[in-house]
Amino acid sequence: MGEAIEHVPGRVTYLVCVDDSEDCRVALRFASLRAHNTDGHVVLLYVIEPADFQHWMAVGKVMEEEKRQEAEQIVQTLAAEVYDYAGVRPILFVREGRKGDELLKLIDEEPSIDVMVLGAAPEGKGSNELVRMLTGELTKRLKIPLVIVPGDLTDEQLVQLT
Repeated sequence: MGEAIEHVPGRVTYLVCVDDSEDCRVALRFASLRAHNTDGHVVLLYVIEPADFQHWMAVGKVMEEEKRQEAEQIVQTLAAEVYDYAGVRPILFVREGRKGDELLKLIDEEPSIDVMVLGAAPEGKGSNELVRMLTGELTKRLKIPLVIVPGDLTDEQLVQLT
């Protein structure tokens, strides 16, 4: 996971910060279809946020390992969905830290990433924490376009948009 991304002029690389939410899957489908239709790439980033519980070192280590295994399983599942849905093999990253910080770090480290795609949870369903961060205080640090996709779009609507 986390291989280098080759920049090819004219090919757009879409970054999706993933989790197991439905709005994330809609953003993922949008990015996958765009990449498929433009001969582009998809990058998936899963960020493991720091655990609040660090009472006992041994327990903390076990929790970290469990979180890492869960993150890798989610990313592999989503990568398979991207391939099945649009025939695109995504590049995968799993990082530990604060979501906004790790996202901006990856964009800085990988200049071939062209567009960030986020899913917005419909009102009352899920969290839009990352959307709020990236449209608020982190906007000044974001160096690429940000596409926010409504999390309740259907596959038919996504096909029409891409």
